[in-house]
Amino acid sequence: MKRRLPLYAVATALIVALSLLILIPVPGSNGFVSLIDAGIVVMGLLFGPGPGLAIGALSGALVDLLSGYAQWIPFSALVHGLQGYIVGLARGRATKDQVGLLIASSVFMVVGYFISNIILYGTLATGIAGLIPNIFQTAIGLILGYPLSRRLEKPAQKFLD
Repeated sequence: MKRRLPLYAVATALIVALSLLILIPVPGSNGFVSLIDAGIVVMGLLFGPGPGLAIGALSGALVDLLSGYAQWIPFSALVHGLQGYIVGLARGRATKDQVGLLIASSVFMVVGYFISNIILYGTLATGIAGLIPNIFQTAIGLILGYPLSRRLEKPAQKFLD
């Protein structure tokens, strides 16, 4: 485990950098759309549920902190952490099972942020305003992240053995 911590730290830093590179504010939800989901999908599939949880939680919190959305830190840490855990459960499973878990992780993310919006801002309208952007974000994350994780499986093995 200790040997892998630097790898997980670099993975987290890459996700944060990727997310900050493309950050699109969503005014109605007081949030933003980024590429964080793509990174969480890749790292969850490569490293499994425990690291997926940690990388997702840290990435979500750091992106919010560095982008000026500090009010979202606890929500993003929880939502993206559990999203990474769910994705990580798909590691090493049959493709059919992977697809099911990836869809479950996406549904969890969308529902998690819907509820978070309502808790944070106190209105159903902000929850609704965030639905389409979050669906878009998680769909792009799957479209980019899944094939990239497949491509990186073999090269990543030398760091994981």
